[in-house]
Formats: sequence, C-alpha cells, structure tokens
Amino acid sequence: MGSLFRSEEMTLCQLFLQSEAAYACVSELGELGLVQFRDLNPDVNAFQRKFVNEVRRCDEMERKLRYLEKEIKKDGIPMLDTGESPEAPQPREMIDLEATFEKLENELREVNQNAEALKRNFLELTELKHILRKTQVFFDEMADSHREEEQVNLLGEEGIRAGGAGAQGQNLKLGFVAGVILRERLPAFERMLWRACRGNVFLRQAMIESALEDPSNGDKVYKSVFIIFFQGDQLKTRVKKICEGFRATLYPCPEAPTDRREMAMGVMTRIEDLNTVLGQTQDHRHRVLVAAAKNLKNWFVKVRKIKAIYHTLNLFNLDVTQKCLIAECWVPLLDIETIQIALRRGTERSGSSVPPILNRMETFEDPPTYNRTNKFTNAFQALINAYGVASYREMNPAPYTIITFPFLFAVMFGDLGHGAIMALFGLWMVLKEKPLAAKKTDNEIWNIFFGGRYIIFLMGVFSMYTGFVYNDIFSKSLNVFGSSWSINYNTSTVMSNKALQLNPASQDYSGIPYPIGLDPVWQVAENKIIFLNAYKMKISIIFGVIHMLFGVFVGLFNHRYFKNKLAIYCEFIPQVIFLVFLFFYMTVMMFMKWTKYSADSEDEKFTAGCAPSILITFINMVLFKSVDHDTGVCSPFMFAGQQGLQKFLVIIALLCVPWMLLAKPIMIMRSRKEAAHQPMAPYSNENGDAETGLNQQNATQDGAVQQGAGGGAGHGHDNEEMSEIFIHQGIHTIEYVLGSVSHTASYLRLWALSLAHAQLAEVLWNMVLKNGLQQGGWIGGIALWAIFGFWAVLTVGILVLMEGLSAFLHTLRLHWVEFQSKFYAGLGYAFTPFSFEVILDTSSSSTEE
Repeated sequence: MGSLFRSEEMTLCQLFLQSEAAYACVSELGELGLVQFRDLNPDVNAFQRKFVNEVRRCDEMERKLRYLEKEIKKDGIPMLDTGESPEAPQPREMIDLEATFEKLENELREVNQNAEALKRNFLELTELKHILRKTQVFFDEMADSHREEEQVNLLGEEGIRAGGAGAQGQNLKLGFVAGVILRERLPAFERMLWRACRGNVFLRQAMIESALEDPSNGDKVYKSVFIIFFQGDQLKTRVKKICEGFRATLYPCPEAPTDRREMAMGVMTRIEDLNTVLGQTQDHRHRVLVAAAKNLKNWFVKVRKIKAIYHTLNLFNLDVTQKCLIAECWVPLLDIETIQIALRRGTERSGSSVPPILNRMETFEDPPTYNRTNKFTNAFQALINAYGVASYREMNPAPYTIITFPFLFAVMFGDLGHGAIMALFGLWMVLKEKPLAAKKTDNEIWNIFFGGRYIIFLMGVFSMYTGFVYNDIFSKSLNVFGSSWSINYNTSTVMSNKALQLNPASQDYSGIPYPIGLDPVWQVAENKIIFLNAYKMKISIIFGVIHMLFGVFVGLFNHRYFKNKLAIYCEFIPQVIFLVFLFFYMTVMMFMKWTKYSADSEDEKFTAGCAPSILITFINMVLFKSVDHDTGVCSPFMFAGQQGLQKFLVIIALLCVPWMLLAKPIMIMRSRKEAAHQPMAPYSNENGDAETGLNQQNATQDGAVQQGAGGGAGHGHDNEEMSEIFIHQGIHTIEYVLGSVSHTASYLRLWALSLAHAQLAEVLWNMVLKNGLQQGGWIGGIALWAIFGFWAVLTVGILVLMEGLSAFLHTLRLHWVEFQSKFYAGLGYAFTPFSFEVILDTSSSSTEE
C-alpha cells in the first residue's frame, strides 16, 4: 500500500545467466512480470543479433496460425478459450510446433485448392447445363420459323424457285457460339458486338435466375446465357475476341437436338458426382479446422511467449567465452528475493548446474516509476499517468484522487436520481466483471466505460450523496424530515395572493434547521435560484481553497523526503502564507457571515440586512481601500480590528512574492561561492600517494553533486547556470501568484455546472414529463407512457451521459491543473516490465483490430 502514495524503490541489477539456462530463466521472469530489461546492444541492427533466426521462425509460425484462424473464422467454427495461459515451451519443442503447423497449413491449402478446382469444375458444368437448356429454347424457336417458311414456299411458289430458295438457304447456313457472361456486362457486350460486327450478328440471351458461386472468393454472382449467330470465319474470329475481352466463358454446344440431350444427361450425371465429392471435401476441411480450433488459442500463446523470450534475449550481451549472457535490468527492491527464486526455478528446469548471479549496481540514472495497483486503483492511476508519470519516489496523487475526484464530480452532478442511474450502471459492471471481461471487444467506448467501472460507481454514489444534500431528485425534492417552514394563511388567501412571503423572523420558521441538506420548501420558492447561487458559489470557493492548500501541503512531503530544506524555507512556507492570508481568510469570513448574521438576531447590527458582501470586502482588502465606519446601524466589518488585520495580511502576503522570487536563487548563489572559496587540501592515502587521494576526493564530491541533482525528482539545480535558475524561479513565482487567483476562480465551475445541471433537469421535467401528467383517462395513460419514454431517453442521453461527461472533464481539469500543479512534477517514465500477461493482452487487442 505504501507504493500507492510513493512509487516503489527500484534498483539496477546486473544478471549473469548460463547460455543453456537463459531461455528458462527469462521465461520464469516473464511469468513473474517484475523485471524491466535494458538494451545492451543499442548500436546493433535488429537483423544482426544472436537470436534473429529464432524470432523469424516464430514470425513464420505466427503467420501460419493467423492463416488457420482466418479459415476457422470463415467457417464460423468456435475456438476453445479456457482462459488459462500455458507455459512457454522449451526450445526443442519449437521443432514439433513447426512441424504441426506446417502439416496443418499444407493439408488445409491442399484441401482448399482441391475444393476450388472442384467448385470451378462444378461452376463450368452448371453453366453448361444452363446453356444447353436455354439454347434448346432458341433452336426450337428457329425450327418453328423454318417450318413456317417451308410451308409458305410449298403453297405459294414454283418448284424451280423452291429449289433455288433451298440452294440459297444452304449457302446462308449460319455458325454460332454459346457462352455465359456476367449480367452487368451484358449491355456493353451487346453494343460492342453490334459496332464491331456492323450489325451482321444475331444475339439471343436469357438470364440465369439462380446465383452462382465464384470459386476464387466465394461471392455470389449473377450471369446470363447468350448465343451469337454469324456467317463466315472472319466474324467468328471477331466474335471470339470480343467474348474474350469481356471475360465471357464459351462452351461447346452441339447443333443436333439428340446430341444436346445426350450431353445434358452426361452433364447432370457429372454434377451429381461432383456434389458428392464436394461434400466429402468440405467434411474433411471441417474436421481439420475443428481439430485446429481446439488448440489454436494455446498455440498462439505459446508462440508469442517464445517470440517474446527471444526478443528479450536479443537485449543481452555475450561474455568473452560465449557461454554466459549478461543483462541489466530494473527491479523493485522488495521483489529481489522473489526474482531470485524465479531464476533458481528456471535454472532447475533447464538442468543447468551453474546458478544465476544477480548483482545490484550503483547508478546515477533516474530509475523508472512503479506504483503497484489493483483492479480498483488502476483506473485512478491511469487518470494520473495520462497527465504525466510521477518522477521517481515523488508523491503520487492517485490515492487522494480516489476520494476528491468523485466528490468534486458530485458537486457538479448533484442529483439523487441521476446519480442512482450512474451508480447502478457502475455496480452492474462491477458485479458482472468476469463475464464482461471475457467478452473481449474492440468497441473503444465500451472499453473506456468498463475500464473506469469503479470510477463510474463512485461518482454515482457521491452524486447520490450531494443530490441528497441539495435535496434534488429529477428536479424535485424529498420531504424526509418535515419542513421547518409553515404557512399561517388559509388556502384561499395563498391562492389569490401570490405576493405573500415567508418571513424567517416570524412564526413561519420554526427556528430548527432542516437536519440534512436543503429544506424542501426551497423547491417552490420564487428566490430559489438566488439562494442556491449564493450557496453553491460559496461552497465552490471553500472546496477550491481547501483543495489547493492540501496540494501545497502534499508538496511538503516531497521536500522532506528529498531533504530539500531550501525548497521548504524558500517555496513552501511563503506559498502557504500567501494562500492562507488571502484566500483562506476569505473562506473564514464566509463561515463568520453564516454564523454571525441571521434574520432573528436580537442585535440589529447582525441581522440579515446588515451582512456585508464577502466579495466587496475582499476587493477593498486587496486594494487597501479604507471603508467609512459611520454607515448607520450596519457596520461593514464583522469584528473589531478587521481593517487593520486585513492590511497586515495583505502586506505579509505581498512580501511573500519577493521571498519566493529571490530567496532560493540567492541562497544557491551564496552556497556556490562558499564552495568555490573552500580550500581543498591534498591528503595522502595509506601508500602516501597524495595525487591519488585528491582524485578520490574529487570523484566523491562529483558523485554527491550528481546524486543531489538526480535524487530530488527533478529539483536539483547544481548544474544549472544562475541566470537559468533566476528565470526558472521567476516563472514559478508568477505562475503560483497568478495561478492562486485564476485557480480559485476556476473552482467556480463547480457552482456553474451544478446550477446548469439542476436547471436542465427542471426544464426537462416542466417541458416534457409534466405535459403527460396533465391528461386523464385511457388517452392520458397512453400519452404518459409515450412521454415518459421520451423523457427517460433525454434524461439518460443528455443529463446523465452528456452532462456526466462534461462534469467528468471539468473534474479532470481541476485535478490536473489546479491541484497537481501545486506539488506534482510528473517528469518520470513508467516501469514497463517484461510480462507475458501484458504482451498477450496487447497482441490479442491488436489482432482483433
């Protein structure tokens, strides 16, 4: 739990592994996920590293598995996913896996090729069947027309002319070709034939009603049968070229009807045989894919683990003897013993007799930042890391954000009904966590919602609390404890006179406040918005000042941890004084005004009408504007000596500005001058070598300077020029002073969004749902059903989703800018350990996309 407040202590280690044990040890470390390896070969090309051949073999195996996966998904076969992660196979098992994948791929490709050839043959026979059927109709029509011509010749002409006509018909015997073409190409095909052959061809076509399957891609296509009549070999050649250009398939078609019938019978027999063979081929393909689907997920995991191990081994160095691998890695200090146990287990698995060696190394490099999280804290840590990863051992804002984030969101989203909808949605995702996580989807919006399920649940619960305090549920109020106000008029007087008011100084008010939150009588008050404006604006300022003060005090823990006393005296103390003497004093005046002034006060000076304006008082205080005391009964001051105290506070706060601006650079400059004038006397070591001793002393001091510069989470200034230090400090001072004003005003968004949310809910109620409640009878019931559905959709879509997203973004800004800027540098880099779990999750998500 300590690492949640401050990142884990990290150490740089050097790891020595025997070559035969390196694979098993790295496999154990991948299962553990606690070691971040450094690349010791940054100048070596990726194709020149030691294990590049093994990585290529893994890539080839992954390609074959992706091919199998594509074929399995094409057939809609479910893949078995047990959710378990098998261990990384030993290197000798790679050969077996390669052989298995090779056999499966070759078998599947052969089956696919055979199936495609059979489908192509089946398509050709089907098209030939349709050609024989359709052309039979064409030839029957032609035969009928010839009979009619012969009857005309016999009845109306002489025998000689009939003989001449027969000779002419014999000379004009037409040739023909028949084929099949895509239906969408037919109009262009017909035009081309007409133009190229100059109208000397006769085309007949008929559509094939059923769709045909394209064997190359499996798509359904629609085709038409055509037959072209022509005369002469020249036209025949031209027609065939045009058919080839339009990718029309030509088939042989006999002229004699008996030949066509015999061919059709033969075609039908072959089609039936092909159907039987195709069915057997598909069954065999299905059996192969079902067998592969049972192990595909595990195969993917194994291959990716092998590939990750060899990628990691490529980061290592070989020693001179070529028998030992040397690695450097960042590890958490608390987990060194766990890592050593894992290394020992890997050595035993490999059968090596030489134990691995893990040595801690000294370094001046900034370690990575590692915050241990669980499924609850992970989402809040992700919000912080989206702004910037914490510097090493810097205070982590995530544990405080767990409470402040949903609370500030709820101040803007305070509604008991809307908060309940959000809380129930978050609770459903939390309770159904495992089945929902198992349904891996590439829907980005859903993944964002599911990843932040605990945030959504907490935001909903806190919104229910603030909605109860505001006494606001779908723009209505709950009278739980009974109102503290009573009406002393009869009904007729109230209904006829709308100018009546409730007087808190009279018997209309019981004198006992509503126990929790707002009295429900404010829901029907004419000055509801005026009262809520003042109330919510003041609590926004109060929450804002407390939140910023808390951020400044969190910075104190950073200064104390890094032993940065200069920052405590020259930054923290003047920052706290400046913020407390100006803005926290303003919040104190708000509480004084609430407690000191009331409508039923016996002293006329402390009645509600005499209460001074906090904003005017604060402006006069900052501008040193003196206020006249003789203003009648009412006094502009809340207590004696207020004006003098305010002048003192402002003067001290203004003195803090040069304190923040100049104190730290001047102190650094003085310490550097003292260090420069300090004599460094040479001393002798035990061998009497004075020069060697001097060099050791210089090296020690240089190391101390570097440690001071790097260990303070980016707060060291030992190597900076003085001009840069002055500029840097000036920027920070201006940012803090001006930011204190702008950030305080920025918290007014709590008031603005809360008021906007309440008004939108009220408008939606009055303009939509209220209309459905005004009609009676069965028509009113139907209207209420429809109007309620419309109101519910608008409530969820606009007030919960859109307003919730708006409040979420504003809360995020308040934490990133107003809160974290007081103490959080965020200049670190994240700890990215070698972890099979992370690698497999990343690979699966990229595969789905």
